[in-house]
Amino acid sequence: MGESYRAARVTVVMPTYNEAANLPRMAEAVLGLPLDGLHLKIVDDSSPDGTGRIAEELAEKYNWDGPWRMSVLHRTEKDGLGRAYVAGMSAALEEGAEYVVQMDADGSHPVEAVPRMLGTALASGVGLVIGSRYVEGGALDEEWGRHRVLLSRFANRYARAVLGTKIRDITAGFNLWSAQTLRDVGLATLDSAGYSFQVELKYKAVRAGHSAVEIPIRFEERTEGVSKMNLATQIESALVPLRLRLRNRRS
Repeated sequence: MGESYRAARVTVVMPTYNEAANLPRMAEAVLGLPLDGLHLKIVDDSSPDGTGRIAEELAEKYNWDGPWRMSVLHRTEKDGLGRAYVAGMSAALEEGAEYVVQMDADGSHPVEAVPRMLGTALASGVGLVIGSRYVEGGALDEEWGRHRVLLSRFANRYARAVLGTKIRDITAGFNLWSAQTLRDVGLATLDSAGYSFQVELKYKAVRAGHSAVEIPIRFEERTEGVSKMNLATQIESALVPLRLRLRNRRS
């Protein structure tokens, strides 16, 4: 697996909105991974803090003396995390990615876990590897308040119960997908605009016949910037599992 592991075409899709303080160190960490076929794609929603400009400068820096390692997709409308991911993932597939990684730009996802996720996918042949907080060995940063921990755990249990899935961290935002899995799901058919995109995509992947493996990660608290979670996204996250279950009953 050694040579195929290093050469596999992997695109890390990283949506950004006002992440100017975090992006340089995140780009350095991702592009420093020992994966020859790795590419970083930033999807910026016209961040007013200049994140898009910084991303372009970083892309110029990392691309100037070698292979095409980083690219930036600029979107003119901020219409949700899910829409940003669909745009970035669709572009990655068109560019020939064999695997696509979802990763936040705030440092909450452990960059060093990406090779382990890829190795798991190559060894097992599964279409989805989840960086999970809720399997044995997984953890949340101690700085998370009790309210946030309870809300996160409840959201997972609620979605699992409604959808009848065995995935323990179905709301996880740190995932590695095979290109074939994403094609089978049909990114253009996804309805969720916000964080519930994570639930909808996993559910539809399993419904399409793809298996998922969860590996433990430690989820860190962001050190810079503020969370994008708001009441509207929380309401959407509650409604999406019900909507998916109802559609499944009708089909």
